Amino acid sequence: MEYRQKLFVRFIIAILAVIFYNFLFYEILKPFTIYGSYLFLLIFESGIKLAENSLIVSGHTFNFIHACIAGSAYFLLFILLISTKDIKLIDGIKLFFVGSSLILLMNIIRIDILIISSIKFGKVWFDAIHLIFWKFLSTIYVAFVWISLVKKFKIKTIPIYSDIIYLITRITLKNRKSRRN
Repeated sequence: MEYRQKLFVRFIIAILAVIFYNFLFYEILKPFTIYGSYLFLLIFESGIKLAENSLIVSGHTFNFIHACIAGSAYFLLFILLISTKDIKLIDGIKLFFVGSSLILLMNIIRIDILIISSIKFGKVWFDAIHLIFWKFLSTIYVAFVWISLVKKFKIKTIPIYSDIIYLITRITLKNRKSRRN
């Protein structure tokens, strides 16, 4: 497939991801997050009950709201991948699967740390730890995942930037050729 066609397909896929964001990055990942947190928490706590979008631990109910699923982290990873020039489809799928798995694992650990801290130390500690994760660690972690994937899969291009440079170069060369004729 020619570069312009690939760029157009990538652009359409990005638009579709924005349109279907809620389904792709929330509804699909919600069960993995809730059940993953539940199963991992069973290692540390007993008597946990799973009730639709909630975990009941030691009489405390923890509701999984939209933000708990971290859909924006998966979306950011997806946008970085789809906006990176020269990633083959199969490599993109592998990158997204590995990156999403790392994000999911960290999110499960984050949720379980928050639940345990709330039960053992109270709401003040829950709020403090939640704020640290939300304001600082989550963005740093997604950046770390992306950088690790770039190194592991030997990606040589930069999201968006490489496409812009390529297009500018093509336009410049085309203009030079037309001036010569």
